[in-house]
Amino acid sequence: MLEMTHLQKVFRSGLVETHALRDFNLQVNSGEFMAVTGPSGSGKTTFLNIAGLLDDFTKGTYKLDGEDVSHLSDSHRSKIRNHKLGFIFQSFNLIADLNVFDNVDVPLRYRGFSGKERKKRIDKMLEMVGLLGRKKHYPSQLSGGQQQRVAIARALAGDPCMILADEPTGNLDTLMAKQVMEVLEEINRQGTTVIMVTHDPDLARRANRHIQIVDGQVTDLQMYEPLKQVPAREKAV
Repeated sequence: MLEMTHLQKVFRSGLVETHALRDFNLQVNSGEFMAVTGPSGSGKTTFLNIAGLLDDFTKGTYKLDGEDVSHLSDSHRSKIRNHKLGFIFQSFNLIADLNVFDNVDVPLRYRGFSGKERKKRIDKMLEMVGLLGRKKHYPSQLSGGQQQRVAIARALAGDPCMILADEPTGNLDTLMAKQVMEVLEEINRQGTTVIMVTHDPDLARRANRHIQIVDGQVTDLQMYEPLKQVPAREKAV
C-alpha cells in the first residue's frame, strides 16, 4: 500500500537546513493498522503529510498503492487524495454552519456522485459510526467524541484505501478516545489500511504494528498480534 525508500525531507531557511526526514525507509502492507509514535519534532507530522500527498519530499522514492508519486502534477495528486485517502485530524475540522449530513457530503460532491449515491454512502457511514439519528445536528450540538466520529464518517464516505489519522483522540477524554479507537479498529477489520500518529503508548499498543520515529528516522519497529475479541459468554463472568 505504501512504500518509502531512502526518503529525505529538508527544510531550508537562508543558509540553515533542517532535516525533517533522513534516509527514511518504510513499507506498509494493505490492511495493516499501524501506530506511529515519537517525540515532538521527530518527523511524525512530516511523514504523515508526505504520505497523504500534502507535502513534497526532497529525495527518495514514494510509491502509493503501487504508483510512484514522486513527480506527479498537483491535479493528479489531488485526484489520488480524493479517491484513495481519507484524513482524520485532531481538531475534527468540521464546518460549523453545516449539519452532520452536509459535513460528510462535502468531499463527495467533488467526486461527482449523484445525490442518490451520496445519500446512500453518507447514511451507511453515519450508521457505522452510530450517528445516523443525529445527521441533522450541527457540530456545536455534539460532544467531542461524536464530532470525531463525524470526521471519521467523512473520511470513509469516499471508500478510501487508506486512512491517515493525526492524533485522532488527542482532544478527547478517555471514554471518548476508547469509542473512537473502536471505530478505527472496526474500519481496519473491514480491510481499510489505517496509519495513526499518536502520543499515547496505550493506544499505539492497540494497533497491530508500531513504529517509532526519532530524528527523522524509523528507529524502532514492533509487530503485535491483533487484539482478540472476548467471546460473549466469557464477558458475562
